[in-house]
Amino acid sequence: MRLNATALAHAPRSIARALNRQYFRFSVGGMTDVAEIKGHRRTYVGAMPGKLVQCLKKTGTENPLVLIDEVDKIGKGVHGDPSSALLELLDPEQNANFLDHYLDVPVDLSRVLFICTANVVEHIPEPLRDRMELIDMSGYVAEEKMAIAQQYLVPTARKNCGLSELQLDLQPAALALLIKSYCRESGVRNLQKHIEKICRKVAYKIVQGEVERVAVDEGALPALVGKPTFKHDRMYDLTPPGVVMGLAWTAMGGSTLYIETALRNTQQEEKLGSLELTGHLGDVMKESARIALTVARNFLALRQPNNNFLNTSHLHLHVPEGATPKDGPSAGCTITTALLSLALGKPARPQLAMTGEISLTGRILPVGGIKEKIIAAKRVGVTCVILPEENRRDFDDLPSFIRDNIDVHFVSNYEDVYNIAFEQVMERESRDDKKIMFAVRSSEE
Repeated sequence: MRLNATALAHAPRSIARALNRQYFRFSVGGMTDVAEIKGHRRTYVGAMPGKLVQCLKKTGTENPLVLIDEVDKIGKGVHGDPSSALLELLDPEQNANFLDHYLDVPVDLSRVLFICTANVVEHIPEPLRDRMELIDMSGYVAEEKMAIAQQYLVPTARKNCGLSELQLDLQPAALALLIKSYCRESGVRNLQKHIEKICRKVAYKIVQGEVERVAVDEGALPALVGKPTFKHDRMYDLTPPGVVMGLAWTAMGGSTLYIETALRNTQQEEKLGSLELTGHLGDVMKESARIALTVARNFLALRQPNNNFLNTSHLHLHVPEGATPKDGPSAGCTITTALLSLALGKPARPQLAMTGEISLTGRILPVGGIKEKIIAAKRVGVTCVILPEENRRDFDDLPSFIRDNIDVHFVSNYEDVYNIAFEQVMERESRDDKKIMFAVRSSEE
């Protein structure tokens, strides 16, 4: 399972309860000794069986649910490779005769239900990942966080601090601001910490006799939990030429990502046509930017043959928040659009965001994190989103409250992106074509 922090803590235990099985958890995060799993030889001082034999001993049953936590953070040391030991453990063809070094007799683990949890699936060794069925549990949306906070987090924190509903009224507007500006995360762990902090401070004030009851609204939050962590949702109210909003996805959830392009003053350089990349970009994103430049040059040559801007200019592409590492191919069509916007001297369509990998021939390829990206787009007021055609099924599977109030266009090649992002330019080109046709007809007459 690929889980957020809250699901990591609660989902496996709930599954065990639903299946009426005993529950056992052990973490392999940072584990470097294979003996933790397979046990120590009895000749060693302090030898003991491995975690699985300890599990069977503690639960007293041969069919428990075993949670192997943080499997993506497993280590490797001089005492063997624990991830290789898990191969035998998780293989249904082999775990019926699992050999623990301490017992030195086969142990039948075929009836044990194993659940492995990870935050980043790509960090799991490939042979180990092949033995698993991946279940992706994405983070909560704002509406779900609000419901969890109102129905569980606030009553629990209030009870733990000895407060009644009359003494502390945490208003919905304050919770919404907490979720948006203080606790932008995939789970609700940080939100729980902030709510508990508010309850403790209110309880202290009541005990000191300063107040009898407190109604916490948006204006009271800075005094209770400090300044907002996330202040600016948008850098640009209207994007200028050369700037286009993209969509990104991280372990913290979805976010917006601006692609900025500009001309560099390179009077001393003789070679024409260059591209400088900044913004702490990874190798994959740098390659995506070079592909986008080639696609933009070829596309502009077809649309406006006399426009040599991208071929002769020294360009600078920057992705803001330079201290944050960025990587991946999903900004390909966004980079292409930003370069064309700079070359045309025209801004892209207002309230527009897009995501999609681009191929060298202009095909728009599918990307991941569609749910998180749509949520991020709606959070900043975007009304139009461009997605790859192959991600249509991912969008259709989203709940209706996420799909509502946003115009989504599905594209399969870059020409479709261009027609949506530059509607005004398309109208002007259409008028110019009509004038040319009219002039040709007039000359023939």
